Amino acid sequence: MMRAVCVDVPGGPENLLLRTVPRPKPKDGEVLIKVHAAALNRADLLQRRGLYPPPPGESDIIGLEVAGTVDSLGPGVQSGWRPDDRVMALLSGGGYAEYVAVPEELLMPVPPNLTLCQAAAIPEAWLTAFQLLVFVAQVKEGEVVLVHAGASGVGTAAVQLVGLFGAVPVVTAGNPEKLKMAENLGAAAGFNYKEESFTQGVHNFTGGKGANVILDCIGGPNWEQNVNSLATDGRWVLYGTMGGRRVEGDLLGKLLSKRGHLLSSLLRSRSLQYKADLVKAFSSRVLPHFSEQPASLRPVIDSSFNMDDIADAHRHMEANRNTGKIVINVISQNQETQ
Repeated sequence: MMRAVCVDVPGGPENLLLRTVPRPKPKDGEVLIKVHAAALNRADLLQRRGLYPPPPGESDIIGLEVAGTVDSLGPGVQSGWRPDDRVMALLSGGGYAEYVAVPEELLMPVPPNLTLCQAAAIPEAWLTAFQLLVFVAQVKEGEVVLVHAGASGVGTAAVQLVGLFGAVPVVTAGNPEKLKMAENLGAAAGFNYKEESFTQGVHNFTGGKGANVILDCIGGPNWEQNVNSLATDGRWVLYGTMGGRRVEGDLLGKLLSKRGHLLSSLLRSRSLQYKADLVKAFSSRVLPHFSEQPASLRPVIDSSFNMDDIADAHRHMEANRNTGKIVINVISQNQETQ
């Protein structure tokens, strides 16, 4: 048996229940991970409310990314993992628990200079940002990339990756502290969407040319500013609708006049092969940079909560108080050092 966070009735954070459930058994090609830490994602909040169910056949326990140690191997595992290896993993669900079974293709080694708490903040956020920039937008050196929610988990990853790929990141955020954080990570400019038009900021920064790529997790309310901020032949990549889904007005006409590309992407519902290819590409192109001295990439941790306090962690994210990732300590720090 193991402890896990369950949701019997969709609703608010108070509906998150910590209980004892059967420990998963690794199937063919899977690795059982003893989870030390998990991290929150916006998708977790939607799933808790009953708005983002797991893909068919996946665990209904919330949680899309973890770090921990290898507990045991299922039949047919070929990748050379051994018990007690430090690993981090992308999940389709099951992260808010003491153990999770994961296809071997979705495991990555934890960089030696990172703690397991730090590593838990990497898989979903950084693979999402990498996917959007490389697989979807195909960002090129020298391009200007506008990253909305630049101090979020995906945002702080995207800012650093844009710089790594030789492009120029600019961001939006809702307060000066978040803008400062993004600039410390390498953002060339930042715009407070609550106080100014980010369209004007982008045009001032680019000399009127606009952004070549926009990473957008807000959706509906921003559509006109996004199109106006887009460079001719630019790529607007939609990966969330935190601000709403409805669009009213001449979206298609304005997008057509820019010859703009509207692209959309989700990660959780992708095939295992797609995710495996993504993990492989990320592990080759990006993961080594976390281990450089000094490291050129770093996961940004806002705060950490014990699993007993999971409801408070969800409230913290829903209030938009976080800058970077919120981590859940599944194993306490005292246990981790024993």
